[in-house]
Amino acid sequence: MIEREQVPMDVVFVGAGPANLASALHLKAEIKRHDELVEKGFKPGRQIGDLEIAIVEKGSFVGAHILSGGVMDPIAIRELMPDFLAQGCPVDTVVTEDAAWYLTPTRGFVAPITPPPLKNKGKYIVSLSKVCEWLGEKCEEAGINIFPEFPAAEILYDENDAVIGVRTGDKGIDKDGHKKPNFEPGVDLLAKVTVLGEGSRGSLAKQLMSRLGLMEGKEPQVFSLGVKELWEVPEGNFAEGMVVHTLGFPSDTRTYGGGWIYGMKNNVVSIGYVTGLDYEDPNIDPHHEFQKYKTHPKVAKILAGGKMIKYGAKTINAGGYYTMPKLYADGVLIVGDSASFLNGQRIKGIHTAMKSGMLAAETIVGAFDHEDFSSKTLKHFEEKVNLSWIYDELHAVRNFHGAFQKGRWSGLINTGLQFLTKGMAWGFMPKEHHVAGHERMQKLGEGKSDASRYAELKFDKELTFDKVTDVFYGAVAHDEDQPSHLHVLDTEICATRCAEEYDNPCQRFCPAAVYEMETDAVSGRKELKVNFSNCVHCKTCDIADPYQIINWVTPEGGGGPNYKGM
Repeated sequence: MIEREQVPMDVVFVGAGPANLASALHLKAEIKRHDELVEKGFKPGRQIGDLEIAIVEKGSFVGAHILSGGVMDPIAIRELMPDFLAQGCPVDTVVTEDAAWYLTPTRGFVAPITPPPLKNKGKYIVSLSKVCEWLGEKCEEAGINIFPEFPAAEILYDENDAVIGVRTGDKGIDKDGHKKPNFEPGVDLLAKVTVLGEGSRGSLAKQLMSRLGLMEGKEPQVFSLGVKELWEVPEGNFAEGMVVHTLGFPSDTRTYGGGWIYGMKNNVVSIGYVTGLDYEDPNIDPHHEFQKYKTHPKVAKILAGGKMIKYGAKTINAGGYYTMPKLYADGVLIVGDSASFLNGQRIKGIHTAMKSGMLAAETIVGAFDHEDFSSKTLKHFEEKVNLSWIYDELHAVRNFHGAFQKGRWSGLINTGLQFLTKGMAWGFMPKEHHVAGHERMQKLGEGKSDASRYAELKFDKELTFDKVTDVFYGAVAHDEDQPSHLHVLDTEICATRCAEEYDNPCQRFCPAAVYEMETDAVSGRKELKVNFSNCVHCKTCDIADPYQIINWVTPEGGGGPNYKGM
């Protein structure tokens, strides 16, 4: 039995993303406001005083693992900090022009009117990594403890299943599970309230939802994978402040997908492609979809003469309002992308994540005021969400992603009708609005599987790049002498059923070449090899595996990609 240090805190935030950073900052401000009002007799209740607040983050620094498309609606950050620009928020540039393109394999058509959800003029193109790094500095200035390289590996419960904190991961264990000379046991951070803001497919949020049944009566969460590169291009190739969203090529009409191109300062272009992880054809490879996207004449022209400088990949929780879990339980709240707060129609979630964190902070103030950290008090978080502009925004697009599970054209028809009717479901909708992505993957020979989908795609390392090269540009690093954080629960399935039924789609859906099937020299059969050191922490494998036998857990702290500036 390992002896672990117990560190008592008042509030512990898991993950240093926009939701939790905004929440921690707002919590500090709200406690101060509450105490001043109580002291002056303007508000009943008790003064709360200084709370011990901690944020634990698995990355080597705040922002290391933070990746997004990069257009921020400032509505939430203005509420958090009205003078955010004066305080130095590192926005890159203001959006000055919008466009929507429909791409065929050889041509591109500019929509005469940009669809209202894709209008971004006046909003900000940002590096979310930089914004979070800056918010982290603001948190530290406010006296909030931030612990990078401390992954939360386990939720702590009491005898009644109330959450009482988290346990951080052990350090210094070799790949065979033995303690190395530098072994450090994880610590137990005990908290009255724990806030899970781990991003898409949070590993602790996943455990919590399963143990406490927080998805009962909800539609299953559905996800997409965004694959992104930053490019330096010649001056004049693409205007600073220009935002383009695309539909069509290279996705087939049964697969949800679309691209973006954003013009940043200093002739840097953010370009990426989103593929829905509820695709049907097991031959689809989201990384290859993106590389193929760049070969379109209209896109390749923008990148001509330029060079790729950074790479990343991240899943997004795309289902929206109907796929939100119960947002609270005794001692715990779930915020941000972990809880489906993204607006899939606008492809935006920074502002909703931050607002969810701020509402969580206000709920936590009430809990400390009443000294009650049970569901009786924490349920007010869900009520606050449903009384806020988050509800107005997400409820109006509640059927958006579900419509696309029946194909592009029914999705577009429904999107137009939903926009006019504030989200009502119409004809062409599937009977079940959201089906978990892994359940939609068809076996080989079913439907229209296309093994030749990427036959003409070549990796020239100028315009298009293989996965291993891209991983290098993601600055991915893990200590290889540690246990793999990718737990495959039954490798026999990989070698037999999965090989026969799906041709091992993990080799394709992973954007980082983590999974390979190698022929064993003795037996002659193919066996799974897991290159966990390539992992970019996107969680795709945990989501898309058709057998749900891959379990992503946190690796040793500090490992993973370095998305600084992305």
